[in-house]
Amino acid sequence: MTQSFVKTLSMRRSEPARPTAFVLLAMCLGVFIAQLDSSVVYLGAHTISAALNASITQTQWVLDIYNLIYAALLMTGGALGDILGRRRIFVAGIALIALGSLICALAPNSLVLIGGRAVTGVGSALEIPASLAILAVTYPDPHARGRAIGVWASCNGLAMAAGPSIGGFLVDSLGWRSMFYIVIPVCVLAIGLALGRVDESRDPGKREIDPAGQLLAIATLGALSFVAIEGPHRGWTAPLIGAVAAIGVASAIGFVRVERGRTTALLPFDMFGNRAFNAALCLAGLMTFGMYAMLFLAPIYLQSVVGLSAATAGLALMPISLVFVAVSQVSGPLMKGVGARVMTACGMGFMGGGLVLLVLTLEGANLIAIEAALVVIGVGLGLNTGPVNSVAVASVAPGRSGTASGLINTTRMIGATLGIASLGTIYAVYAANPADALTGFQLALGGGAAAELSGVLIALAFIAANSAEQQHR
Repeated sequence: MTQSFVKTLSMRRSEPARPTAFVLLAMCLGVFIAQLDSSVVYLGAHTISAALNASITQTQWVLDIYNLIYAALLMTGGALGDILGRRRIFVAGIALIALGSLICALAPNSLVLIGGRAVTGVGSALEIPASLAILAVTYPDPHARGRAIGVWASCNGLAMAAGPSIGGFLVDSLGWRSMFYIVIPVCVLAIGLALGRVDESRDPGKREIDPAGQLLAIATLGALSFVAIEGPHRGWTAPLIGAVAAIGVASAIGFVRVERGRTTALLPFDMFGNRAFNAALCLAGLMTFGMYAMLFLAPIYLQSVVGLSAATAGLALMPISLVFVAVSQVSGPLMKGVGARVMTACGMGFMGGGLVLLVLTLEGANLIAIEAALVVIGVGLGLNTGPVNSVAVASVAPGRSGTASGLINTTRMIGATLGIASLGTIYAVYAANPADALTGFQLALGGGAAAELSGVLIALAFIAANSAEQQHR
């Protein structure tokens, strides 16, 4: 989500203005919590699997259920904040993250852990859009708002960079349950700041809940994930897999029929008439398809094959996040110089090339070569993330920039969900025989590389040289 998103929000205050620094701190804690709650779990997946005697399939669900719920509810979360009150929804979202984290920390088995992760996904889908809307209300001046959102986005990057190291340290020193306990006091602090320092605001006149579209979206994404994860385990011809696949297809058809032509649709189909916007959505989904699958598989490889501890594996993954944070700071000026087409094509190329390098280094387990590949991936991620969002926003009318940003973030999470589901399943099929586990890693990460590199062709074919040109294509 970008600054363009919050410019379109109506800004109503119900109380006198309060010091804005505390508001910014509360919103930054919100985004930090959501990202941290996601990133720390990747380092603990290997340990959790062993501790709860969970299969690779069950471990995939621990990660994917969060992404799935978050992706499906993100658009509705923004609407609920506008209608019921942004502070109220922000606090409710943080409270659900705390509750879900507590359930995860106390989970006696993988099923309860998956349920807790689902609760945290709901909480993140509520609080993230509400936090951006609150910043729009709090900072009416565009320059001050831009600085505030920059700080907010940096906290997301900070959590992404620190998450693996924090997760690895906690797993090695205090056990995997501590990864979830640590989130709870931060949630309490964020709730206290929000209730004490944030003014309530809402804009019910311009938003409407779309329950039919929301339910059909959840059914479609849920069915796709279930078939991708459970198909190899249960058998592609199993009656349950066939039934769920049929439900997914029926839900997708129903979703299109319900949403088409509605002025308050969850997914406004008329926006898909712009090919640059469609390309940006594809790039966002392909980017996270390979990236999140790699974040799921790399810690398992580093711990099970290279023999690193959880803490050391976390440190080994830090180059991606650190390089991403550094490169993303200069992606805006770079895009002005070389154009959106070159930036997005290079970003996808670096990510795909980095994954190819990673595949080539797996057999030798050369840690230096692995780190070099991770650096290349981080460069691509930093080059691509901001420009893809900019292309999407520039491709639609200003009044729809918020919807465009919401769809980009939703597509990212859908890509992450399907990447972990499908590529994780490729690994799981081969890992059933320990002698073939390395092949599973290589094929799965190779699939991620193919997805990223296909994005290069999409960028070159459908994105204009400068994002300002997009509305005319």
